[in-house]
Amino acid sequence: MPYKVIRYELNDGVAVITLNRPDVMNALNTQMRAELLEAINRASAEARVLVLTGAGRAFCSGQDLGDGAAAAGLDLERVLRDEYEPMLKAIYNAPIPVISAVNGPAAGAGANLALAADVVIASESAIFMQAFARIGLMPDAGGTYWLPRQVGFARAMGLAMFTDKVTAREAADWGLIWEAVADVDFDHHWRARAAHLAKGPTAAFRAIKEAMRASYSNTLEDQLELEAQLQGKLGASHDFREGVLAFLEKRPAQFEGR
Repeated sequence: MPYKVIRYELNDGVAVITLNRPDVMNALNTQMRAELLEAINRASAEARVLVLTGAGRAFCSGQDLGDGAAAAGLDLERVLRDEYEPMLKAIYNAPIPVISAVNGPAAGAGANLALAADVVIASESAIFMQAFARIGLMPDAGGTYWLPRQVGFARAMGLAMFTDKVTAREAADWGLIWEAVADVDFDHHWRARAAHLAKGPTAAFRAIKEAMRASYSNTLEDQLELEAQLQGKLGASHDFREGVLAFLEKRPAQFEGR
């Protein structure tokens, strides 16, 4: 698929998808959601880490309310089911680590797109906002799933009802994101984080994702059993053997992702 509203780059195992509608703060329209889905699946097949970021001054301002008949009869149920759900599931189920590098404001569905990633790194000037109630809606695009799990019920309700802006530093302090980084260091920092993961034990990262997410619904007994199964597979992997050998030889491990 030729991309018109995103950019896709692949270097040294790192796929970077850049939302590229800076004139509308990278608002999500049908075209962008289709391109994102294709690019996320492409990255899952050919990269060892995926980064989502935005062009210009924003990460993503959410649903493009000027897209089609948004203000007059847009079928939001269909759009969420047919366009958002496949895109969000592709991020959530990606077999590689996914980083959101939030370079600026992330609002509405744009905030929840960012939160779908495994790790969220934000510039200090970025803000997160559940803006839905300002136009008579409720959080969607996974917002009612991510928020209670990441910041607790009380803060999730407050964010949804009051629609307050949350700074990147507050988001990090609350556990909504992994870290906030000074603007001057942001680009270098997330690229270094992505490079680190791209050189890491990809199979172990995949198992970490599976086990962490299963813990939301598993009993302790179920979780211990899952850990044993996943760890057993990792114990037979090339990267485990390389990691142990590197430790014994006091050198950096050269992981191959298998």
